[in-house]
Amino acid sequence: MKRQIIITSDGSTTIHLPAWNENYHSTHGAIQEAYHVFIEMGYKSMEKDDFSILEIGFGTGLNAFITMLETAKDQRKIDYVGVEAYPVREDELLALNYVSELDTRNLSHKFEEMHLTSWNKPQEVTPNFRLTKRQMFFHNLHDVDAFDLIYFDAFGARVQPDLWTEEIFALMFTALKPGGKIVTYAAKGSVRRAMQTVGFEVERLPGPPGKREMLRGTKKI
Repeated sequence: MKRQIIITSDGSTTIHLPAWNENYHSTHGAIQEAYHVFIEMGYKSMEKDDFSILEIGFGTGLNAFITMLETAKDQRKIDYVGVEAYPVREDELLALNYVSELDTRNLSHKFEEMHLTSWNKPQEVTPNFRLTKRQMFFHNLHDVDAFDLIYFDAFGARVQPDLWTEEIFALMFTALKPGGKIVTYAAKGSVRRAMQTVGFEVERLPGPPGKREMLRGTKKI
């Protein structure tokens, strides 16, 4: 499928899929969305200093990169697993401007390392951030009580409704440890109901720029 690099409203890039009229990140601001949904409402909501994160939709690596940046600030230790069926190509990687927009040019090699490291093999990107990338389809995930936090960043339900079903959220619920959380940019009623049906306690939270709300679910102990 054809993919194009476009500029979002905050100056950061994302990948656009013309055939679906869908983007990897919000056109209202890729970096702003990532920080709001996954860092502010996810990462910073965790009370542990040493925990594991599962990302559903590794994509451009933006969420993983900004999480790595946060660990350098607060000295948390993160074991990060990113799942992706269709990895970003190297030419697309070189066209993304996250390193410059985040003023982290001294860490450009770390961003590249995240993408170029082998799949299905843990990599110590920094002393505080270990990354394992899994090239697989989301419905093949069968981890049990393995993660503290899930970044659910799949393509929207408009173009891939099969990724927002009770079946998928049941896999997410099983993959989380008791007390674990899942955050997503989505706020549709059907998504909220699917999450609740499989056992999540769901909160509506203020959304990122361009969205009124987002969702966070907790696997109650």
